Amino acid sequence: MSLLDRLEHRYSRFAIPGLIRYVVALNALVYVLANINPYFVAGLALFPARIMHGEVWRLVTYIFIPQFGTFILPGWLAAAFYLLFLWWVGNGLEHALGPFRLNLYYFTGMIGITIAAFIEAFLSGGVGGGFSAALLNSSLLFAFAHYYPDEVIFVMYIIPAKVKWLAWLGAAFLAFHFLDADWSYRVSLIVALGNYFIFFGPEMYRNARIRQQVTARRRKFDEAKAPVTETLHDCFVCHRTEVTHPDLDFRVASDGHEYCRDHLPKKADV
Repeated sequence: MSLLDRLEHRYSRFAIPGLIRYVVALNALVYVLANINPYFVAGLALFPARIMHGEVWRLVTYIFIPQFGTFILPGWLAAAFYLLFLWWVGNGLEHALGPFRLNLYYFTGMIGITIAAFIEAFLSGGVGGGFSAALLNSSLLFAFAHYYPDEVIFVMYIIPAKVKWLAWLGAAFLAFHFLDADWSYRVSLIVALGNYFIFFGPEMYRNARIRQQVTARRRKFDEAKAPVTETLHDCFVCHRTEVTHPDLDFRVASDGHEYCRDHLPKKADV
């Protein structure tokens, strides 16, 4: 029995069924309150300096701040798409993982992002605050793509896209930020996505090893196969063989050379 199985057997009763649905509902509430008072969100964000001054609620409340860009859509419509997508991803993951493992995955991600925010604040010598629930949501998307890679969604109900494409796009975006940022952010980013690496890293490693072994065995098999290059018959004139022309007849003439029936000397002694 694996560690996850033992933990689930012992602590599954503490899991929150429909966890992501509660997160979505509180995101919707915060969106409404933020439109009433734009300064409301500032009191929820993950700022390590403020946490060290006693504002410990920020360790949790940052996950309730909606993370979406308006793009060409009105703010309320972008929020609706964001919340529906998060709800859909959460339901799919709970179906694949079960309530306990989804809870563990999500809370591990929260811990990772909190640690990452403090690492960034410490290494950069600033107040931090560069981390939010966006990375946590990205880890949910990556996990969803792991189980449902070919699931098709319609972006803005118009553009069809497979979930794995969205995951690769998100990974490319994070990779760009990783390469463009300083080392404090790079270290913090790896820690922030620790839940994904903890849950899926071993399986990815095993799959990579299996693919490598299969490729090596296939290469050895191909190298062991003897190429068909030797022939028994070869016309002295046209050099056709029984390999290139299986239906062709060959004869040896009196001059000791072998000919196909099309080039056999008329007075040959065969």
